[in-house]
Amino acid sequence: MNDESAMPDPLAEARRWSPILARYRQPSGWRSAFEIAVTVVPFVILWAATAIAVVHGHWWGLILTVPAAGFLVRMFMLQHDCGHGALFARRKLNDWIGRAIGVLTLTPYDYWRRSHAVHHATAGNLDHRGVGDITTLTLGEYRALSRWGRARYWLYRNPVVMFGFGPAWVFICQHRLPVGYMRSGVTPWISTLATNLGIALPAIGLIWLMGLVPFLLVQLPITLMAATAGVWLFYVQHQFEETHWSKDNDWNFHGAALHGSSHYDLPGVLHWFTGNIGIHHVHHLASTVPFYRLPQVLRDHPELRDIGRITFMDSLRCVKLVLWDETAGRLISFREARQAIATG
Repeated sequence: MNDESAMPDPLAEARRWSPILARYRQPSGWRSAFEIAVTVVPFVILWAATAIAVVHGHWWGLILTVPAAGFLVRMFMLQHDCGHGALFARRKLNDWIGRAIGVLTLTPYDYWRRSHAVHHATAGNLDHRGVGDITTLTLGEYRALSRWGRARYWLYRNPVVMFGFGPAWVFICQHRLPVGYMRSGVTPWISTLATNLGIALPAIGLIWLMGLVPFLLVQLPITLMAATAGVWLFYVQHQFEETHWSKDNDWNFHGAALHGSSHYDLPGVLHWFTGNIGIHHVHHLASTVPFYRLPQVLRDHPELRDIGRITFMDSLRCVKLVLWDETAGRLISFREARQAIATG
């Protein structure tokens, strides 16, 4: 007979990691500077090489947009670490580097940082959804929608929209204004407008130098591929089979971080290009741990490897998980929702 009192408490298990992970929080200024250099410099070289090839009619050069997009994703992860104050010990240095990188990633740093902070503070909380995350309805909420409301949610969660039109809309259009924070003071406006100016000036110069069509042939594929990869990563970090959501009364930061965030176990080269963001459960538990120290956490504490672990093949099956079933305590598909509604 099992003794339930001897079973581990998930909340206590999650909380005990905080002092352990605190040991990994100190950034190395030299290492961070090196990571910036080996990301930004190759990106600039690849962008320039692609542009030269296209201007001279060598269309094969467009293949270079693929690795360039990979480096752009990694730049976003550097900006992400700056937003958490994790890349350098000095906050102002993090902020100004984050703002500069934001021009290349088309992401206003201060505006994005504010939204992302809300995401970290409320991830997995059913009573505080809607800021900085993928909109996820409960089965009960979906059941209460009109036919048109269900159709809109189905369209929003359709993979073509979520990973096709959605990323383009967010990074090219939505980030040009402080959507969601238009009445929250001047900082979001300064952040977005200054970033827009920072984007416009070099873009105008490059268009004057090489022409509008060649510029778009280089920049658009890089932006769209990187944006799609970024949205995909953000999606699978919380939209996976073993994730956890709960109401405010039952929600706890540590438990939601450890059990509501995935360990996206990617091949080494993809971990490098994505700044180890797949080790997301550790990141949510201790967001100030520099990205280059996250693999060390798993090496030192292998028991964290299997918590919320999903492989690339597992992640492909996550696309169908679109609604939170509060009764079953898991994400379900539209097909399962239809069956539940029909029998309920």
